Amino acid sequence: MEHIEPFIEISRTKFKQASILWAEGFREACCLHRVIVLCYRSKKLLIRTGQCFLLNGFIFLGSLFVLNSVVIPILQWILPDHYTQTGCEGLSEFHGVFKFYSFLRGFLVQLFYVFWFYPLYVFSFILSNLWYNDIATHGFAAMGRSGTSVVESSKQNDKLTSDSNAHAARPTGLGGIMIGIGEQVYSVLLLTFFFLEVYATGFIPYVGKALNFVLLSWMYAYYCFEYKWNFTEWGLEKRLDFFETNWAFFAGFGSPCVLAIFFFSPLVGYGLMAILFPLFVLTATGTEAEQVISARRRRFSGAELGKLPIFYAADTLLMRVLSLLPSESQGRMQDDKTL
Repeated sequence: MEHIEPFIEISRTKFKQASILWAEGFREACCLHRVIVLCYRSKKLLIRTGQCFLLNGFIFLGSLFVLNSVVIPILQWILPDHYTQTGCEGLSEFHGVFKFYSFLRGFLVQLFYVFWFYPLYVFSFILSNLWYNDIATHGFAAMGRSGTSVVESSKQNDKLTSDSNAHAARPTGLGGIMIGIGEQVYSVLLLTFFFLEVYATGFIPYVGKALNFVLLSWMYAYYCFEYKWNFTEWGLEKRLDFFETNWAFFAGFGSPCVLAIFFFSPLVGYGLMAILFPLFVLTATGTEAEQVISARRRRFSGAELGKLPIFYAADTLLMRVLSLLPSESQGRMQDDKTL
């Protein structure tokens, strides 16, 4: 019993620390007033953000609203089923007509999806991803005009990660460019495999939904901060180390993103996320996560949470897939990851 009590006390302290960091991340994600400030300082940012709202909110979600509130009720009035019109279930001579009406109504709705929603979804996905990069760029520039020192932030980042393994400096010139490209390719592949992992957890009985929520929170948080880390030239290894070391904070930061879409259909969820994601990207750009985490760490000295290997399964699966590639390509990807 004497050996168990210290363990319980340490666990209680770590749970309290994780809860506080989660709450800090959640609070930072909800600081949407930063978006207003940044849009006020940058006209280009305001235009790009407005375009995202127009495309994904007014056009995409508006089309879904028109379909469900106008088109489908009109089709049900023109092509009724036997419950809404006659109420006479015994009239068997009308059953074939009503079945044909039901089939035709469903066919017309599917045509609406095939010729409008699916092309609009693809168009919105491609264009929105291009706009997200512009929004992050203009937001980062607006932060610079607001007097926020990127240099001081970078120094704080280095101080926080000084207890981890030293990261090799990226060489300049063509070699640095090639390494940067290799890191971006590896990062995209890693997040793709992580997304497959997130998708698969949704089918696990009982705990699948909760696990899916947590993994989605981490995924969206990483996406939001990746733009900022690109601008501050953080290497992939440094990003993953910082993210997995401060997993509780990023789980909290990604939770509002997931809460906004978790209980909706896939198309509605996509439309909402396409609207909200640039706002959270801007919030992440204005968040001094390193300083927030450092301030909280000082309150819990000696009770570190420890690093959580969030991307271990995705990384292991990716490396197995890469092992099937020719040895030259595999070696190049390994070198890019290491550097």
